[in-house]
Amino acid sequence: MRTKTAFKFILFVCMAALAHTATAQQKRYIPDALTCEHYANPLGVDIQTPALSWIIKSLSPAARGMHQTAYQLLVTASEKNLKADKGDVWNSGKIASDQMNQVTYSGKQLLSGRKYWWKVRIWDEKGQASDWSAAAFWVMGILTDKEWRADWISATGAEKYAHEYKSAKTDFNLKRDLPEFRANKPSPTDLNFSSMLVRKAFRVKPALTRAVINISGLGQYELSVNGKKVGDQVLSPGWSDYRKTVLYDTYDITGQLKSGANAIGIMLSNGMYNITPDSVRYVKFLTSYGPLKVIASLKLDYADGSVQVIGTDKSWKVSPGPVTYSNLFGGEDYDARLEPAGWNTAWFKKANSWANAIICPAPGGALKGLSCAAPPIKVIESLNPVKVTKLRPNLWVYDLGQNASVMPKITVKGAKGAFVRIIPSELLAADGTVDRSSATQDGVRPAWWQYTLASDRPEKWFPKFFYQGGRYLQVELHPAPGDNALPVIETLQGEVVHSSATPIGSFSCSNELFNRIYALVRWAQRSNMMSIMTDCPHREKQGWLEECHLNGPALRYNFDMAPLFRKVMNDMNDSQLSSGLVPNIAPEFFHASADPNNAFRNSPEWGSSFIIVPWQQYLFSGDISLMRTYFPNMKRYVAFLESTTKDHILQTGLGDWYDIGPKPAWGSQLTPESFTATAIYFYDNQIMAKMAALLGMQADAETYARKAETIRLAFNKAYFKAETNSYATGSNTTYAMPLYLHIADPENRNALTKNLVADIRKQGNSFNSGEVGYRYLLGALSDEGSSDVLYDMNNQSDRPGYGYQLKMGATALTEKWDAGVGSFGSQNHFMSGEISQWFFEGLAGIGADESGAGFRKIIIKPAVVGDLKWVKGSYRTVSGIIYTNWERQANQFSLKVTIPPNTEATIYLPAVSTQTVNESGKPVGDAKGIKFIKYENGLAVYELASGSYHFQSILQKL
Repeated sequence: MRTKTAFKFILFVCMAALAHTATAQQKRYIPDALTCEHYANPLGVDIQTPALSWIIKSLSPAARGMHQTAYQLLVTASEKNLKADKGDVWNSGKIASDQMNQVTYSGKQLLSGRKYWWKVRIWDEKGQASDWSAAAFWVMGILTDKEWRADWISATGAEKYAHEYKSAKTDFNLKRDLPEFRANKPSPTDLNFSSMLVRKAFRVKPALTRAVINISGLGQYELSVNGKKVGDQVLSPGWSDYRKTVLYDTYDITGQLKSGANAIGIMLSNGMYNITPDSVRYVKFLTSYGPLKVIASLKLDYADGSVQVIGTDKSWKVSPGPVTYSNLFGGEDYDARLEPAGWNTAWFKKANSWANAIICPAPGGALKGLSCAAPPIKVIESLNPVKVTKLRPNLWVYDLGQNASVMPKITVKGAKGAFVRIIPSELLAADGTVDRSSATQDGVRPAWWQYTLASDRPEKWFPKFFYQGGRYLQVELHPAPGDNALPVIETLQGEVVHSSATPIGSFSCSNELFNRIYALVRWAQRSNMMSIMTDCPHREKQGWLEECHLNGPALRYNFDMAPLFRKVMNDMNDSQLSSGLVPNIAPEFFHASADPNNAFRNSPEWGSSFIIVPWQQYLFSGDISLMRTYFPNMKRYVAFLESTTKDHILQTGLGDWYDIGPKPAWGSQLTPESFTATAIYFYDNQIMAKMAALLGMQADAETYARKAETIRLAFNKAYFKAETNSYATGSNTTYAMPLYLHIADPENRNALTKNLVADIRKQGNSFNSGEVGYRYLLGALSDEGSSDVLYDMNNQSDRPGYGYQLKMGATALTEKWDAGVGSFGSQNHFMSGEISQWFFEGLAGIGADESGAGFRKIIIKPAVVGDLKWVKGSYRTVSGIIYTNWERQANQFSLKVTIPPNTEATIYLPAVSTQTVNESGKPVGDAKGIKFIKYENGLAVYELASGSYHFQSILQKL
């Protein structure tokens, strides 16, 4: 009896252990980091079939080779149903697929304003299911115009502050078409509608369950409810061609409302929507899309199922605001005496004295939410002054220590009516005052923030509608009329503002100069990530397009750029002309020339972002939505380029802008404009063929492939010199572009590479490419195994380049390679920041395999060059985090690498032979998850399954 009992007990223990083992196996992985349309828990989704994504989190650090074989999605109308596993909106069932990125929602029709909950579970390569992911949600925006139940409203007299265009003159001879809107010039007796206050008092019934407001205020707005600011974003909404697209934002304000009396407050000002003239302050150009206006729709849901909608109409109240001057280039003046206390609260008693709003025409553009929006601009960090200099009792200069896109935050004490004026700059003059020469087109006119005190108590102020690039803040203190006492700055900080695109990459190495260069470029990237990618954060603030594709990979390795580039694509589409031309700037707030064929408006290296950005989006994010949406208009652009060719060669363009030639930087001095234009034109056709194939358009794919080959042959006929194995003028760019883009015939590649390297070495390891060519110079040398040349080329500070800029005191990437100042000498430009791509792909060795977009297939190929002792890199892809960390001591090499679940990699490991390669201390052949491919050119090549590895090898002796 005892034996039978003991047997039963042992059997029970074994079965329990097996059950525990099975459970443990099931929980090796779990879906994590759920996103809808690239965002975690987004609001304002205005897409009927949103894309859902997740990554797979390993719960076992030692696990290797995980593959997702199936998934199941549940979407519900309530959190309760999701917890009960009731997919009342969509239950996908078990789908046999390894897809975890951009899964298209395929459930019931989604409704405006609704909140939807969702989760996912997966099955691994062993057929074992994971636990359900944590719950996520998204909130729909407004899908049709009639569902807004609101009108565009403005104020009587506001139209006088929407200035008609009069004249403009710049070094480009820039012009702006006369806007359709016309306005009379305001007189001193007119109400000042440089800003506008808009309010609405309303009552909320008991048992409110949810309150969501959709709003667009033009040019820019700040929303408050019951006296408190809503959200943490600034400078909203994003800039656009307001005649084509108007962006709106969505907020859940449930927690800011209470039963009974409530109030909404909105402050409006100009932004890019209305650029007003000024004879004193700097103004880049003039334009107006109309007077300040706003549309808002608040939906209140109650527990009893009832719904209340409060939309903008003529019952809303309006008044001039406290911002008495607002210009995106000239600055912002704020008079605190003019802001009525409590104007945005329910208890405000003077609302009856305010005017009623007027219904006004819409700006013309379609209202769009998340589908076309960039990540909101926010305060990302604060810069405390590193030095404060008193020049005179009323004149101080604060050094923030870093050139960045900033808005000052101050605490000031003084008499009522005293004011503080803050002038930003990147440079200082010899006398210690600010030098504006690099931040304006004329090199002279200032911009400033101005704050006028409302009391004699300490007051805190942070601007609302103006930002500027700069390092120095010159503070001028002015007493109140009839009072000699100067106000006192008690605290001052520079608040760094830019897009809240998520940082996803990191790089560091043993070369301190390279670390400083990485930071130099990253600050320029950050300073120009707004709702568009600007060229600079002061002089122009415009979306010059070449930077989006030339710097696209460098940006994407550092930040999650998919949402912002989706917005840029909408801007380019809106800017496309009837001819098919995509102009150099988008949105095209001004015309760089009245002639659409002028190179400042029609340069293929610029407009081709319309073709290349969707391709890069696919490679980095696995997202084909951009090419699918815009492919018809992309075809129109390529057709336009074709119509301007002669013998398949383009004749116009800005060329290799700001190359290093014998003259001061301007234009392309060393490389024919037609050369870079035609090379990009070839690339356009080449990737159009690839995108057509992905979209299932086989006929188009074949057509573009044939055209690409025709252009390649014509290019080589026009520019290749067989007797010298060179192209055109023999500049660095004329070698690099044919090599990197594979225009050169295969049999000529070695000779071309040797000649390029020889030229760089001959010039003391210096280069002469401009912003266009430098991207391809990096790529060509890296691809051809010459990263040692790149190392030497950039590991110096005595010749124009990154190190030289640092030597000259730059803290952000400058416009000119030699850090030159003065007109068109910005000290914060990201246009030549491509080296960051080489830091990740070349030195850290993290790269994309085109055959597995979205980093489902990864290339690990670190370049062990120069005197580098170690390099660390990490990159959070849409498939998970890739991590590399290599070290070398003498000829001993070590590489730690992590490949995320549901992906695979090809690794190129430097080694004197395969026999010297170990993984985690044992011969690589005994390690799990590793498959040998080949050994060539000093590299042992393996396929890696997902997981973490630690390789050791012996390097060839130098």
